Amino acid sequence: MEALTPADVVVATAALGGALVTGALGYGFSSITVPVALLYIPSRVLAPSLVLVELFTNLFGLFMHRRTVPLVARRMTPMLAGLLPGVALGAWVLSSANSGPLKLGTYAVLLPLVIAQTSGRRWPIRREKTAAIPTGAAIGALYSATTISGPPLALFLNNQGLAPEQFRAAVYLMRVAESLVTTLVYVGLGLFTAPTLSLAGTLVPSLLVGLPIGMLLLSRLEPEAFRRLCMGVNAAFIAFGLARSMIEMRVAPPPVAYGAMIGLGLVAWVLVARYFVRRPRAVRERVGAPQA
Repeated sequence: MEALTPADVVVATAALGGALVTGALGYGFSSITVPVALLYIPSRVLAPSLVLVELFTNLFGLFMHRRTVPLVARRMTPMLAGLLPGVALGAWVLSSANSGPLKLGTYAVLLPLVIAQTSGRRWPIRREKTAAIPTGAAIGALYSATTISGPPLALFLNNQGLAPEQFRAAVYLMRVAESLVTTLVYVGLGLFTAPTLSLAGTLVPSLLVGLPIGMLLLSRLEPEAFRRLCMGVNAAFIAFGLARSMIEMRVAPPPVAYGAMIGLGLVAWVLVARYFVRRPRAVRERVGAPQA
């Protein structure tokens, strides 16, 4: 048995953090793991291993929320229809082109929207079915190219005001579809190699430990608190991803990129903290009261 390297420990720790967040919110594994793992692992090795692991993770999450899936399945159908061409486009980008500009542009567009929603603002889309098709295509392309799709998916679903259980069921339904289709496309492109399968095996223990703990963390949050925390976590993910993308694309030096990341992250979490400070005392007492 080979000894673990410092890089293995760092990646496994990042995967554990991602598993904790995924168990609580339904997404976040790739958003946390990818920016750290890319420091040590090439994208063509990392992406297929994460997709393979997430396929089983998402199936487990979907099974846990199987009773809620019928309530959101019809609503998610247009987004699922847009997913297929998006995945094909993203897989082509991963296999033949640089996915850096895709990540950079996505993070730059999403971050101000997420910070605005962290403050409590939402702009529900009236023609949701019409908007869901291109949104699904964009999410599919981003996922198959970078394995990150949780932040834009959560932004869309939170903006439409889904309740926490419906939110998680919709996320897992979408994630199962995108990871399954992406796995099939990766098989056709020959992206699953021995290093990819080996890396997937090293990530499994982090998931087995982190997922059940995460499922218990936010079980007692009321809906608006859940939504605010989702947006706060989103902002942190996107700010970190934006900083890494700026460095990779040589848009900004590391001190500037990480300084912007810290500043934007602080803005988002100040907004989250302000909500918990200002929300009614009755809500705090109801959430914190011991159950009979």
